[in-house]
Amino acid sequence: MINKINNSDTFSSSPSQVELDFLAALLEPEDASYPWNPADAESEAYFDQLEQQFHSDDLWAEEEITRRSQDFYSQLDALWPETANASDSKTHSSRMMMENLQEALQAAFASAVPQGWLNRIAQKATEIFISQQSIGEQLVQCVQDVLPTWGAEDLLVLARPYAYAMRSGEPQNPQAVMTKFGNREWTALSEVEQAKVSLAISYYALTQLNSFQSES
Repeated sequence: MINKINNSDTFSSSPSQVELDFLAALLEPEDASYPWNPADAESEAYFDQLEQQFHSDDLWAEEEITRRSQDFYSQLDALWPETANASDSKTHSSRMMMENLQEALQAAFASAVPQGWLNRIAQKATEIFISQQSIGEQLVQCVQDVLPTWGAEDLLVLARPYAYAMRSGEPQNPQAVMTKFGNREWTALSEVEQAKVSLAISYYALTQLNSFQSES
């Protein structure tokens, strides 16, 4: 056992610089250590000494410090309005685009589809229009709020013709879908028929947003 202990002592390394610095800090007189509690009466003298040292270093004159501080805060004040204006402009543009899209959907489908349904599709389409999702995923997201009982996989199957049309540049006519279901009331359509119509409207909404963007 003694041999093992001797062997382990033989391989012990010399103290590192970090360890030496830590030991030196522990051995410092107590009055030279940092006052961790600023509320102590002894702390005031410590901070007064630091402040006097700062002034004695004469890095900058007081007037220079004041001037630099004013310049710094002036730059911050200049940056905030720019950021706020950019954000307000983006929000205004997005709101205008959504309102224009709602009007377009109302003009095209209001006679057959509830207005609330169209507005929700327009709002979602505007939100995800610039996302990095695939076209099929965008179409599905446009209708998931109005078709909560449908799974994304099932909607993707129904969205394939429109996703392909948008990728290939071969236009689809959403009005043809509406015509296929005749003049029946919206509530008379089956869930599958409502899903097909909703995806057709979403396809129309995304193509309209593309058109708005190209015109701006």
